[in-house]
Order: sequence, then structure tokens, then C-alpha cells
Amino acid sequence: QVQLVESGGGLVMTGGSLRLSCAASGLTFSNVAMGWFRASPGKERRLVAKISANKVFPTYVDSVKGRFTISKDDANNAVYLQMNSLKPEDTAVYYCAADTSPWGSTRDEDYEYWGQGTQVTVSS
Repeated sequence: QVQLVESGGGLVMTGGSLRLSCAASGLTFSNVAMGWFRASPGKERRLVAKISANKVFPTYVDSVKGRFTISKDDANNAVYLQMNSLKPEDTAVYYCAADTSPWGSTRDEDYEYWGQGTQVTVSS
């Protein structure tokens, strides 16, 4: 059974940093692409960042480029999202997801496995 468990969310002030972690089990982690998505009230869940199975192609949505970094640790079956220079508009529930295609999709419907989410709140 595949499980993805996020951690690291919390309350932070504008300009602060958080590091989200996602621990995976039940799948061959080196063969899957991973994505971080976020959803805020009244908005659709959207991709924030993704990384290919071979970790060569990290991709970011424009609004987080230069501030967020996705990384994948195959030895520990984990994916991380380092978030710096946080803004109030980054407030959302953040989800990690696994895509069994090697490159990773930009569409949430293509991801087969999801975590339960972790809340990130950035105060102004």
C-alpha cells in the first residue's frame, strides 16, 4: 500500500522560511516523479513544483521561481520543498503527490498517489 505523509507546515511571518517533507512508502521511489501542489480556499489545487524520477528536471510555477526548491532523496524515499521569502499568497494546504510516469505531469489528475496535506500559513 502506497503512503505519502507530509510534514513541516506551520505558521510563519512574511519573508520567513519553511521546509516541507514528504515521506513515501510502498513504491519504488527512484522510478516515480514527485510533485508539490497547493490548494487555498476558493481556488483550485495547482502544481507548485515537480521533479522527474531521475531528478534532472525540476519545474516550478512562475510565482515561486527563485524562492522554492524541490529536491528528491531516493535513498530515504523522501521529497522536500524548501520555501523561502514566503508571502501571504503562499498560504494554502500543500500536498505531495507521486506520478508513476518518469517525467511528472503538470496536471493533478495524472498523479496516482497523494498525501493528506499540510497547512502553511503566512502572516502579513
